[in-house]
Amino acid sequence: QVQLVESGGGLVQPGGSLRLSCAASGIIFRINDMGWYRQAPGKQRELVATIISGSSTNYADSVKGRFTISRDNAKNTVYLQMNSPKPEDTAVYYCNARGLAARTSIYDFDAWGQGTQVTVSS
Repeated sequence: QVQLVESGGGLVQPGGSLRLSCAASGIIFRINDMGWYRQAPGKQRELVATIISGSSTNYADSVKGRFTISRDNAKNTVYLQMNSPKPEDTAVYYCNARGLAARTSIYDFDAWGQGTQVTVSS
């Protein structure tokens, strides 16, 4: 079974920086997409950024120019560099990964991390 473990969340001041990490573990053949989503209190979960197996990236308009997503394929890890965060970026951030893994047979997986809290406040 594929598991995702996030780290790096916490309290950050507006205009500061923070880097989130998410490592996937399990018998993984290939990870196609990796991404970050977030959910603020009382709101639906929304896409922050995604990165395809090559280097194609996609960002929510609200974070373009401030956040950068990257991945280390050798480590099955995705990162989210958050620069100049704003109070409205406060949310629980979730990592997502999709690809092929193996248990008794090869199967498609769509895994989520447990979430990490990011609070932007002075």
